[in-house]
Amino acid sequence: MDQWIPFINEVGFPIVVTLYLLYRIESKLDAVVQSILSLPDQLKGI
Repeated sequence: MDQWIPFINEVGFPIVVTLYLLYRIESKLDAVVQSILSLPDQLKGI
């Protein structure tokens, strides 16, 4: 058990940062998907 604590301390921060960035990117990807899905309708109006 004593050998796991330093590993968690070393790896814990990068994991938290990665999860935070993935959460932020996910919302932006949803916006990109919605704009791509609406593109055919916008092109029909041209």
